[in-house]
Amino acid sequence: MEPNAAPAVREHHVHQRHFDRLVMLSDGVFAIALTLSAVELRPEAKPGQGLLEIWGAPLLIYFLSFYLIAGVWHQHRRAMAQLRRIDTPLTVFTMLLLSLVALVPVLIRNMITGGIFHEVHDVPLGLGIHSMVTGSDLPNTLPASGTVPVFPTAYTFSTSGLMPYVLIMLTIQLCLTVAWGYAAFIAKLAPNLLPARARAWLLHDLFLALIWATLAMWVMHMLWLAAALLVVVVTLRIVESRTRRAAAIAEG
Repeated sequence: MEPNAAPAVREHHVHQRHFDRLVMLSDGVFAIALTLSAVELRPEAKPGQGLLEIWGAPLLIYFLSFYLIAGVWHQHRRAMAQLRRIDTPLTVFTMLLLSLVALVPVLIRNMITGGIFHEVHDVPLGLGIHSMVTGSDLPNTLPASGTVPVFPTAYTFSTSGLMPYVLIMLTIQLCLTVAWGYAAFIAKLAPNLLPARARAWLLHDLFLALIWATLAMWVMHMLWLAAALLVVVVTLRIVESRTRRAAAIAEG
């Protein structure tokens, strides 16, 4: 080996150690977040409730969150597998991402206790159906059950538990998008990846971020903005599909 090759070898090993430590930390945070999501279930049984009523909504929230965070881990793993080295800005982006992922179990608990649906008893038949669909507020006084058909229980949609979760998932996806855009196109940390493939992945990350942005606008009842974002989402999906096909042709 030539004498002047030693510093390059040492530099490679240093970068590899930095990379390995960041990957191990990331996998650890994702694993803990996924595990604590189950710990945070703890449904509270109420008199007269069946097993499905007690466990239905908490389990739905848990499994949905588990696979959403698993999808974020997949995006992060895909990006990390292509990087040749790690620099300081990308480390900062990764730490921000991990700090947000670690909050997900708390937000799952918030959705379970705060509720996506409010339970209301003895609701007139027509009013109960309307509230379940539109989430409208119920009046303070209800007609007597002897004169109007009554539901024993009805549910009204609530955004108190959903909105923080949507905002965190939106921020997570934006963080992934910015981190990959920086790594692939600014810092050139993935030089062996085909540019068309890097663009396809960037468009995919942005597509997912805009889906959460659309949901956030809908939850905040900004329906026109949600509709406009939905058009952008569909357009972006079409562009992403074409870019992905072009990348597959170039790779083949």
